[in-house]
Amino acid sequence: MMKTVKSSIDEIKKITGEIDCIHTERIELDEPFLDFAARFVSMPGTVVLMSGGDNDCSRYHILGAKPWLTFTGSINDMKIKTKDHVFNFRADPFDTLRNILNAYRPYDRHLDDYHMQPPFTSGILGYLSYDLKDCLEKLPRTSIEDLYLPHICFFAPSIIVIHDRKKDRTSLFIPERIISGKNVLHKDLEAFKNIMASKQPPMESFSGDIDGFQSNFTKSKYINAVKQIKEYIASGHVYQVNLSQRFEMNFEGNAFSLFRTLYKLNPAPFFSYINAENHFIVSTSPERFLLRTGDRVETRPIKGTIPRGENPDEDKRRGLELENSKKDDAELSMIVDLLRNDLGKICEAGSVRVTEHKRLEAYKNVFHLVSVVEGILRKNQDTVDIIKAAFPGGSITGCPKIRSMEIIDELEPHRRHIYTGSAGYISFNDTMDLSIAIRTATIVNKKIIFSVGGGIVFDSDPFDEYDETMHKGRTIREVFTGKEKTLGSKSSHVWINGNIEPIELAKINVADHGFLFGYGFFETIRVDKGKPQYLKEHIARFNKTWKHLFFEQVPDLTWQDIIYQVILRNDLLEKTAAVKIIASKGNSEKSCSDFTLIVMARSYTHRLAGKREQGINLVVYPKPRQTPLADYKTLNYLYYLLAGEWAKKKGADEALILNPDDTISETNTANILLIKNKTFIRPISPYVLPGITEKVVCELLLSQGYISESKKLCLEDLFLSDQVIITNSLIGALPVLSIDGKKLKKPTDLWRKINKLFESL
Repeated sequence: MMKTVKSSIDEIKKITGEIDCIHTERIELDEPFLDFAARFVSMPGTVVLMSGGDNDCSRYHILGAKPWLTFTGSINDMKIKTKDHVFNFRADPFDTLRNILNAYRPYDRHLDDYHMQPPFTSGILGYLSYDLKDCLEKLPRTSIEDLYLPHICFFAPSIIVIHDRKKDRTSLFIPERIISGKNVLHKDLEAFKNIMASKQPPMESFSGDIDGFQSNFTKSKYINAVKQIKEYIASGHVYQVNLSQRFEMNFEGNAFSLFRTLYKLNPAPFFSYINAENHFIVSTSPERFLLRTGDRVETRPIKGTIPRGENPDEDKRRGLELENSKKDDAELSMIVDLLRNDLGKICEAGSVRVTEHKRLEAYKNVFHLVSVVEGILRKNQDTVDIIKAAFPGGSITGCPKIRSMEIIDELEPHRRHIYTGSAGYISFNDTMDLSIAIRTATIVNKKIIFSVGGGIVFDSDPFDEYDETMHKGRTIREVFTGKEKTLGSKSSHVWINGNIEPIELAKINVADHGFLFGYGFFETIRVDKGKPQYLKEHIARFNKTWKHLFFEQVPDLTWQDIIYQVILRNDLLEKTAAVKIIASKGNSEKSCSDFTLIVMARSYTHRLAGKREQGINLVVYPKPRQTPLADYKTLNYLYYLLAGEWAKKKGADEALILNPDDTISETNTANILLIKNKTFIRPISPYVLPGITEKVVCELLLSQGYISESKKLCLEDLFLSDQVIITNSLIGALPVLSIDGKKLKKPTDLWRKINKLFESL
């Protein structure tokens, strides 16, 4: 932990070295740039920027790989990684960014000839998330941060390859770093040559679970949000707000293959692929956010989109329709004024001007209306000042920007992260090109997440706005056509109060006392190939608990049929499943009809499957338990959940739960039986759940000539026994091998015999 950003960077610089000059050489590619880049994309920190189309901002393809420095951060928690070191410190992300850029400015000053040199020969590539707005303005944070990904993420590559599409020329650039007086160029150059000499990696596929495709808005909620914005506009709060909805579905396969497919289908000027190690960014943006070339600054807002025509006449008509659209003209003009004001904060007085307005740009599938705003940077301003003046881009927030961002946070359920943030490069020698991260997907935790939105103005039709976002959302879905695959996390179905629904649509009132206080209970039942084990006993215990905690009248339901329906809908008929019946008390003190009943199922794999040790290891949980609720399997289960998690962190399978007098009670999931000679002993505990399986096992032992005994047991008694067995409905009976790392006597095969008898009943 360092005291200041500067002291942190100074220490980091001693490890990374300084950039002395830039090694440059021409290289010949005998393969397309996408295929060339594929050699590097599996390496964390690799960034690929592709320029598609024929517009004047579509000149360069850029690859950055093998980073010698990685900079990530969330709000004020910054992390900088070098090859062998990790530095964590508290600092403003923009201050940290500025210090990094200043620390590694190359000494080779001929690079300042911006017209003669490629745009990026040393620097950083990566992204700025939209949520960095909270570091620039004091804004409410009422939407959910559920991805927990960096808000800022940049990589300083040791290998940079740039293909100039205009000149059809490819060049390699390696920043020559001097570490402890030694030039490390040869190592970076050798790494590049080794990668180039390796075999071309095979083309990998990708697939998605289109059936699981879902939004964080329902149609009615999105339409109501549009109406709310229109009310804000009518009340004079704003002129325009960009509202978006977020889509997600399961994803499997290779993120770069998705990137490659999208580029070939519809190339745009600002394609970005970022391998951020634990997540991937795939952006197909057509919109430039900020360009810096020396003291020249440019932004190119887009407002107005229309599909291309199917023939030349229709295509021409569509283009004219967009050019003559009063709505799009008004929106674009409004955003141009906003961006002129943003650039005016850091540019020379009188230098900011609109060099082109409402330029019609043709892409493969759509037309866009684009304006170009330019300015001359003041002498005392730098790259970070430019970003802070304009971030996030006005074209994707609204006008005025601050109030629009407040409304976005109020109405959108989730933080946007990369969506409407920015991606691209920032060099160490005063060049920068950042795109607006629209048409951008994040791949993380086997999911693909992307957002689409539109600018809402006073005359927007809420239903049309919703349909437009759904249309935009379909664009990326169509890439998965023919690549559909039902992935591991196919939507589960649950039975809830008489209906079977996808689990994500099942709803419980937040005022339900089960949610507020854990006022409820459950039963877990093992189901083998559709046959519930000891269902009668489980329901008897369920009804007893119902009468004690809820009402005298128990539910009149044919549980076996309900369980069968749930098992069938979840494709578990030929498998072993764990079924959970949940009862949750409503919020009415008197009504016996105010409750929630749920039946859910999941595939169950036995605890010993894949384990070498045929038994369970316990650790004693240091927090004894005594509560009358332990007599029932209530939803107030957090104590047991935490105990189990604690045990796993200790390298054990289960936690051994003690009573307040340090006598034995149970484990966090099972009952305990102590076997000594021909006697089985059940520990006496003031409050403990009477187990269904425990009762069956005890009856089996009695039938085999064992004697039953119940008494208080201490820890030492377990070590003096012949063996210790734990039981529950899923595992049956299993032996305990150790407690707190200390071995118990080697168990006999009694537990196996019990399970065979158990299965034969």
